[in-house]
Formats: sequence, structure tokens, C-alpha cells
Amino acid sequence: MVDVKRRGRVWAGAVVAAVVVLGIGSYWFQPWKLWRDETVSEALPTAAAPQRPAGSPGGSDSPGGSGSSGPRTLARGTLISHEHATTGTAKLIRLADGSHTLRLEGLDTSNGPDLRVWLTDAPVKEGVAGWRVFDDGKYVSLGKLKGNKGDQNYEIPADVNLADYSSVTIWCDRFDVSFGAAALTPA
Repeated sequence: MVDVKRRGRVWAGAVVAAVVVLGIGSYWFQPWKLWRDETVSEALPTAAAPQRPAGSPGGSDSPGGSGSSGPRTLARGTLISHEHATTGTAKLIRLADGSHTLRLEGLDTSNGPDLRVWLTDAPVKEGVAGWRVFDDGKYVSLGKLKGNKGDQNYEIPADVNLADYSSVTIWCDRFDVSFGAAALTPA
């Protein structure tokens, strides 16, 4: 009789342990995100150009109008796949007010836990060799990935020197791996 009670307690302990492990594993891996897409459709931000007094060079009454005519693409790159199939275009854009934005257009990647958008100084490498290189050097996080599909914008802080960065990655911070990346080349 004692043996039956002991087996019952062992089984109950095993079930509790399995539930705890399953709960922690589910939180860590978040497998439900693999089946849930988040689509973002942001327009390119518009920032007003600084106003210049009439009669000054580049002012509104001078030939050529207000000087800065709007957003300008400084660099661009095509996203390649790393850990997950990833497609789309990355663009570094200077807005009329002089601020900078990273724009992802036509992004299509897998959803996942703790995805970030990073500017980096790492070279973009194809295949498994490129999965983990982006946190080896200089990088700046522009924030959480807003969605795994669509068009989206990420403000670049004013103190970031764009000359220091040559690539962008969709980075899974939880597992230290790139979902996809693009080398940025001058436009």
C-alpha cells in the first residue's frame, strides 16, 4: 500500500514539473507567434522643412522654391534571409527637417519573440555564417519590430552618426540571431 502512495506522489510531482517546464518553454519560445502575422502600413513620415525668410538664399521667393523639397533616400538595401525567410527593402531617409528615418518597405518575415530593428557596422553574410555577426561590433537598436509584414518607419536618434553603420538587421534579442539583414549602399 505504501508503494502505491509513493508512486502516486512521484507521478503527481512529475506532472507538476512537466507543467512548469511547458509553461516556461512556452513563455520563452512564444510558438503561437509563428502562426500570427502582424501587418503594419505606415506612410513615409513628412517633416516640414525649416522656414527661411523671404529674400534669403533658398527662401520661398528664390528660384527653386523652398530649398529642401522633401524626403531623400540616402542609402538602401535588399533584405536577405537568415534564420527565417525574410524579404523587403530597407532605406535610410533624410526628411525635409534634417531628421533621419529607417524605412522598411514590403517587409515579409516570420514573427517571433523580442524582435528588434538594428543599424549595425557588420557585413551582411549569406547563410548560417551571417546569423550571429550583428552583435559582434557596433550597433544601435531603433526599437521593437512593429510588425512582421508591411511598410514601417523607425526614427533614428539625432546623435547617431550614419557613417558608422553599413547594414540593418531584424534581430531576435531573445536568441541572439538575425532573422534577415540588408547591406546599405548609397542611393
